[in-house]
Amino acid sequence: MNWIKYTINTNTLSEDIVSATLMELGIDSIEIENNVPVSGDKQGGEFEELQPDLPEDTGASKVSFYLSEDDDHETLLMQVKDALNELKDFSDIGEGTIDTSVTEQEDWINNWKQFFKSFYIDDILIKPTWEEISPEDKGNIFVEIDPGVSFGTGKHETTQLCIRQLKKYLKADDEILDVGCGSGILSIIAHKLLDGKCHLVGTDIDEDCIASTYENFEVNHIDKSAGDFYVGNLIDDKTLQDKVGYERYDVVVANILADIIIAMMPAIPPTMKPGAYFISSGIIDFKEQEVKQAIESAGLEVIEINHQGEWVNITARKN
Repeated sequence: MNWIKYTINTNTLSEDIVSATLMELGIDSIEIENNVPVSGDKQGGEFEELQPDLPEDTGASKVSFYLSEDDDHETLLMQVKDALNELKDFSDIGEGTIDTSVTEQEDWINNWKQFFKSFYIDDILIKPTWEEISPEDKGNIFVEIDPGVSFGTGKHETTQLCIRQLKKYLKADDEILDVGCGSGILSIIAHKLLDGKCHLVGTDIDEDCIASTYENFEVNHIDKSAGDFYVGNLIDDKTLQDKVGYERYDVVVANILADIIIAMMPAIPPTMKPGAYFISSGIIDFKEQEVKQAIESAGLEVIEINHQGEWVNITARKN
């Protein structure tokens, strides 16, 4: 399959806002290209000189997204252009023009191998399937991820916020619901943290994500029976809601988008046991209060709010 690549010409100050705007429109196949040098703390201190030589950083940034041949390009592009024009009213997003190119799916997937390298989130090693684990890393919790066509390598701040909350609130024998499971990374990490002493259920609107989750289960030597994953939209799909179940879960995690979390909130508390935790992220900072209000309006108590960059985690409890 060929994918059409649309590239928005913007600047580094606005790339996160532009990306968040695309995600609010339901576009999550996003790349960001810029010439900002990696800071010493991210690169590894004394190894900063090993980062690749980049052209001079002029502040320019390219935010690209992909649409399949089957997508409604005309409607989506109109929505993107309208959203960019709205952004221009209160933010300098640079040119805001859109370039077009064609990418084959095989090339797109293989491009991950240029940029996705092993890294740690606290004491959890995230590594791509094509890299060998080094001797010094053996014995640690590690997760192998091949993102393929689904979102979720652990690199993004929103995923890291969720992982740290899972480490804090998970306990043995938990029932866990992963809403918008993507690559399955949060489910896999939950399983690893609890040494398999849990049961996982996940949902996603994209059937490719369900396939990717099960593939990543296999790569991480997790039996398929450890989780049940369903295609559908928890917001209004009663059949899916019945499959997921009611008052069943100790932890519900949703690393999706602010507007989807808001729309989904009436469906979340019925899935939770009394005392259960709802861990949410994918929330750009200017949407924080709106999401918090939706969570509280659904009857949950907000117990923790965390920030990383422009992104927010809100953790709540069903009392």
